[in-house]
Amino acid sequence: MADPSRYRPRPGEIPTEPGVYRFRDQHGRVIYVGKARSLRPRLSSYFQDLSALHPRTRQMVTTGASVEWTVVRNEVEALQLEYSWIKEFDPRFNVKYRDDKSYPYLAVTMGEDYPRAMVMRGAKRPGTRYFGPYTHAWAIRETLDTLLRVFPLRTCSKGVFRRAEQAGRPCLLGYIDKCSAPCVGRVSAEEHREIAEDFCDFMAGDAARFVRRIEGQMKAASAELDFETAARLRDDVEALRRALERSAVVLPDATDADVYALADDELEVAVQVFHVRGGRIRGQRGWVSEKGAEDLGSIVEHLLQQVYGGERGEDVPREVLVPVLPSAAEDVEEWLSGLRGARVRVRVPQRGDKRTLMQTVARNAEQALARHKVARSGDLTLRSQALQELQELLDLEEAPLRIESFDISHVQGTDVVGSMVVFEDGLARKSEYRRFIVREGTGDDTAAMHEVLTRRFRHLVRQPGESASIPASGEVAADAAGAVVGAEPVEDEANPQREKFRYPPNLVVVDGGLPQVEAAQSALVEVGVSDVTVIGLAKRLEEVWLPGQSFPVVLPRTSEGLYLLQRVRDEAHRFANTFHRQRRSRSMTTSALDGIPGLGPARQQALLARFGSVKSLRKAEPEELQEVPGIGPAVAAAVLDRLRGGQGAPAVNLTTGEVLD
Repeated sequence: MADPSRYRPRPGEIPTEPGVYRFRDQHGRVIYVGKARSLRPRLSSYFQDLSALHPRTRQMVTTGASVEWTVVRNEVEALQLEYSWIKEFDPRFNVKYRDDKSYPYLAVTMGEDYPRAMVMRGAKRPGTRYFGPYTHAWAIRETLDTLLRVFPLRTCSKGVFRRAEQAGRPCLLGYIDKCSAPCVGRVSAEEHREIAEDFCDFMAGDAARFVRRIEGQMKAASAELDFETAARLRDDVEALRRALERSAVVLPDATDADVYALADDELEVAVQVFHVRGGRIRGQRGWVSEKGAEDLGSIVEHLLQQVYGGERGEDVPREVLVPVLPSAAEDVEEWLSGLRGARVRVRVPQRGDKRTLMQTVARNAEQALARHKVARSGDLTLRSQALQELQELLDLEEAPLRIESFDISHVQGTDVVGSMVVFEDGLARKSEYRRFIVREGTGDDTAAMHEVLTRRFRHLVRQPGESASIPASGEVAADAAGAVVGAEPVEDEANPQREKFRYPPNLVVVDGGLPQVEAAQSALVEVGVSDVTVIGLAKRLEEVWLPGQSFPVVLPRTSEGLYLLQRVRDEAHRFANTFHRQRRSRSMTTSALDGIPGLGPARQQALLARFGSVKSLRKAEPEELQEVPGIGPAVAAAVLDRLRGGQGAPAVNLTTGEVLD
């Protein structure tokens, strides 16, 4: 355990102005970010008697090796900078209030020429309006199906829209009047956009206007004895009312608010939020997080920070109702008002309908915490037990809080790839997974393992200030969904996002027996890493192999430590196989456009986006191809010559672009 007094700054060095501070561990990794109205008393509170600190705070200060701070002009700037640093560094000791699942939204793509209504999950996209979140996707589809008879906007994909446009015939929804069929010109782009805007206004809470308008049209049609039109309008009104019945009226019509409630114990806190728009509950979500040493006021402050910090301003409601005021309520209000572009109130409801709704949300939070305890009972204990068993059985100096596992995947020596997965405190840390494209792909697993381990651990021995340019090594990072998100170079001060690749693990697990372990150990020795333990887990008998030993370590079948190693190994195997399948699919994919001089992947995609298919492209004229950016006369002629089998396209000098006789 580190002694915090070794890096404690002198009280006179710490300023008394507002600011944001960061604790770093011995490897330079940011482990905690906080803010304070006055830095001096806040930082001094961390260096008191360890027995007086909260257990989580005590673990943080003993893990730390240095502390630094940045002075700002006011507390609102401190709030903004704190959120930016938490998002940038993802410190392990900052409590994260995140959804435990991806909630579906009803999205309308207003940024497209012909807006589309659809179910959407994940990160929000610019130019798209969102309504929800909903608990289930089927609830969105039922609501959308009901409203399409009144607001017949497009719901089809781009491919379906393009095919209908080319064929001149609408899809089934167009025939049954649940789509205005802009693909065949029944309505113009402007008229279709008006339908989409009306739909968005209805979903945003302006429902009474549309009900009154259709009822007026219905009465007018009845007065003119046009009973068929009146009956259709009557059914439209009923459809709108059925859609409104799905969301309960809880507050006056003009109320736009988010209502939060908390339920907590000594270790965890459950959060529930109801999204009220136009007086109706439009969405609900909740999550459970570790509590830490914060009081409820600080929890609410950081909760609002993380919920609204990454959203667009229009997603902030006019009113935020909370069980207790945040620690810096006025600063939070000013910050939220800046995001919204209008006044936002943060308050605790004391009486009336809002207080009653807050109590309902609180009951939901209490039930969520109770369900979480039942589902996760013993989970923390078992993870701690597994780490302790591994420390004892492998004779480690400390528990392996960070475990990295590696695996190799290939088919008969082709498309050889490697994977690296990371487990911290017994849980997968998917943001730190890495994929490797093995350059010397010979099919030899030990050689591939040696290469992957060499490339991973050379980052630990690179000195600060050395070049951090991206090596031609093929390491790529992957997000939690498994998508490749970019190359992973060794990090430096100019690349603070890259730093986590340099953090050393306590334990390295390779998939295989003694040969793989020896290859991994050899790689670590060659790059100069000597303080990381390497083991191998063989699949056949689940034996644990250590370098230099002729016999494996056999863990009991009921061992929690063995179960953790199996999960780590299997995750590395899954991750490697997924990457290998992706690369193999790309290498086997061919196109009629491949091999045409001057036509690379980007231009191929541009042509297919413009014409939809190779068949349509074959029928096009050279002048139409040249309308696509990057396609000149020479390339257009070469494309048509290839697609038409050398017939119908003039010969062109590919150097000068001159058409030959």
